[in-house]
Amino acid sequence: MSLETGRVRGQWLLHRPSATAPCRIFCFPYSGVGASMYARWPSNVGSAEVCPVQPPGRENRLSEPHFGTFENYAEQAISQLQPYLDRPFAFFGHCSSALAAFATACQLERAGLPTPSRLFVSSQVAPHEPPYGRFLSMGDDELAMEVTTLAKSMGSRLTPELLDLGLSVMKADIRAHKAYQLPAPVSLPGGVTAIGWDSDDEVRPELMAGWRAYGDDVRFITVRGTHHTFLNAPLALVAELARDMEGVA
Repeated sequence: MSLETGRVRGQWLLHRPSATAPCRIFCFPYSGVGASMYARWPSNVGSAEVCPVQPPGRENRLSEPHFGTFENYAEQAISQLQPYLDRPFAFFGHCSSALAAFATACQLERAGLPTPSRLFVSSQVAPHEPPYGRFLSMGDDELAMEVTTLAKSMGSRLTPELLDLGLSVMKADIRAHKAYQLPAPVSLPGGVTAIGWDSDDEVRPELMAGWRAYGDDVRFITVRGTHHTFLNAPLALVAELARDMEGVA
């Protein structure tokens, strides 16, 4: 099934989840882009259905106001996700979206709702550590280059108008990222899989060691690739996700 099938506009999910999927992975997009970043991913990883999450302020939700903070992000997201948390599920986030996924998991627990059986965090330091990443201190010209590079890596070419829009979203996302830091680690009921990339110059795998404090079931893996390799859903990554989702299902 294509990720375009059953698309729901103006809501937090790029497509309506299947009623027959035994489990689901909700995939959060990172700074400056939307759910279409998962367009190259398969519709299923093992037995788990891939469900791209679409925050407001980008792509088909461009006219909606930005969420502002990851706390607001989480509160808004769970109202749309809740109907689809009726079976085992996991969250996946890369770079800044790992923090958005984590914040949403925390909000679910506070609300007494089902929490992810697995939290996949890729290329991101633990939430109790100072916000990390070279783009957090970039100026507009540098960020514009980052947005252009990211668009190319996703197979798109930006017009000046689209570049301005992408830059605006990126800057708002960065403000949310910089504002999010926990005072201390938090242990969630589910397990955590911390994913590093051996040629990642943005967040080296060893910088992710702080996730060890986030539960009794924390697994560290390193996959071959750079910071953007995950966009192509490499077989090694899919195999690792499927491995952990088999236990969830």
